[in-house]
Amino acid sequence: MDYVETKSKTVPKKSLKTRVQKFGTSLSGMIMPNISSLVAWGLITAIFMAGGWIPNTHIATLITPMEIYLIPLLIAYVGGRMIDGERGAVVGAIAVMGVIVGSKIPMFLGAMIMGPLGGWCIKKFDSFFRDKVKTGFEMLYDNFSSGILGMILAIFGLFVVDPLVTAGNSFIATGVQWVINIHMLALANIFIEPAKVLFLNNAVGNGILVPLGIQQAASAGKSVLFLLEADPGPGLGILLAYMFFGKGMAQASASGSAIIQFFGGIHEIYFPYVLMKPMLILAAIAGGVTGTFTFTALGTGLKAAASPGSIIAVLLMTPKGNYLQILTGVFLAALVSFIVAAIILKSDKSTEPTDVFAQKQAQMEQMKAESKGEGVPSAQAANESVKKYEDVKKIIFACDAGMGSSAMGASILRDKAKKAGITNIPITNASISNLTDEQGLLIITQAELSDRALQKTPSAMHISVDNLLNSPKYDQVVLNLNAATQINSAESSEKKDLNENKSATVPLDYQAIKEVDFVYHGHTVGSSAMAASLFKDRLKKAGKNTLAKNINVSELKDNKEHLAILTAEVKDNLKLDSDNKIQTVKVENLLDSPKYDYIIDHLN
Repeated sequence: MDYVETKSKTVPKKSLKTRVQKFGTSLSGMIMPNISSLVAWGLITAIFMAGGWIPNTHIATLITPMEIYLIPLLIAYVGGRMIDGERGAVVGAIAVMGVIVGSKIPMFLGAMIMGPLGGWCIKKFDSFFRDKVKTGFEMLYDNFSSGILGMILAIFGLFVVDPLVTAGNSFIATGVQWVINIHMLALANIFIEPAKVLFLNNAVGNGILVPLGIQQAASAGKSVLFLLEADPGPGLGILLAYMFFGKGMAQASASGSAIIQFFGGIHEIYFPYVLMKPMLILAAIAGGVTGTFTFTALGTGLKAAASPGSIIAVLLMTPKGNYLQILTGVFLAALVSFIVAAIILKSDKSTEPTDVFAQKQAQMEQMKAESKGEGVPSAQAANESVKKYEDVKKIIFACDAGMGSSAMGASILRDKAKKAGITNIPITNASISNLTDEQGLLIITQAELSDRALQKTPSAMHISVDNLLNSPKYDQVVLNLNAATQINSAESSEKKDLNENKSATVPLDYQAIKEVDFVYHGHTVGSSAMAASLFKDRLKKAGKNTLAKNINVSELKDNKEHLAILTAEVKDNLKLDSDNKIQTVKVENLLDSPKYDYIIDHLN
């Protein structure tokens, strides 16, 4: 990754991929917060319009105002807010009224233009004039500047933007309908499926297809465009193939992932499976093309956006009398995707790693780095930044939309933290575009999105994972947070007995110590091994020749040349005679303790 220097810090230069992702996120970022309004409109349409499940002309009067006014206003409001907070949101909403009243079609695309434009204009206006406002005139400036600018933009939208967007929309709609008529829409999945795996799924689906689909559904009553990205069939087929023909952890986790993807609608969960074996993108494309071709051939579509892309959401948005067509398309997409993925997985002769010891060594090195607050430099996808876990005040799972996989990842880590007794650190989820740089943040993202998260929050600690819903790093995070919490809480009380032998009421004989033993009992073997490894590094840096290793409590020798490091839990299982020679030090946590620096300083 290329880097550019600034006066204060070094930040990564944006790659083309990052720029495309950012642009796509800007589009989807205006739609995602308003999905609930689209769902409400879609349900009212599907249930109460003429030909719906429960036709009601009075309730159906809600459909047109929501479509023409409510949804475009909400989109523009969010678009303006993304640029300049509440002032940008208000100006964006005012500005979009020009294109709304000047058009006879729903102005979703116009809202995606005027909202950000209004936010940008008021932001630039404030940068020029806010500092020149005299004391006492701030409210007058705020109200009239945004009001006058909003008025100008609304008029501009009415006479300039509206005709351009209407013409462009007509051209696009005609093109889409032509593609549908010649049954070539399915070829769009050749581009959509790879874009999804590159974490552009929300940008493609909610930023492009949903606005076009809403306008098509407004005139035709349904749109197949809602299904191009949301169809859960291709992902289900790949995960089913892993269940039968996968290997190792990928096979073991595929069944759970399939349930989450198909019923929960979190498509991101199958992306890492494709990235593990890139040839599987052919299975996704084949499934997507099959599903879209089936939908168009059967003349079906959805009333409104199915978000998330769950089979449940898809069926809720299915028009009356179209359920068989929809289920047929989803089934065939899954079947074709499964067959292609099975062929690819069966022909793959590679084997899963069998050197468990080497794996454990690599894992320990990673855990060791994280316990010190160190990690892979940010030049390598911001894998782990150089920070301290003691400084973490808040954890945020960040993804493209701030929903779906990031929400589930946050829930998983919250559960792990709660079981470990960590309740003082909030764990939330957000979209990358809404991240703000501040001290004390730990940001967890998928590897493909780490660059963008780092650019938004360069002061935060960053961890990237392959799969937000299933990563071994979560256990390491909890372990390190727990260690940091215990260190902070126990630091003051531990310092008072640094030179005290807790088993016999005499000072430790540091001159006699030739070996430091980290003692484990039962399930603490892992932490003792890691603690011994960390202590070896400290000894080496200090130029000490003392040995350090981890041993079972039953292996302790009655010898003053051995210093036993143990926790209260292990101490309870250690029965010492009154004349024993074992020197012991009790610590709150084996991984790190304020006592260790003192011990190392006094060893030979």
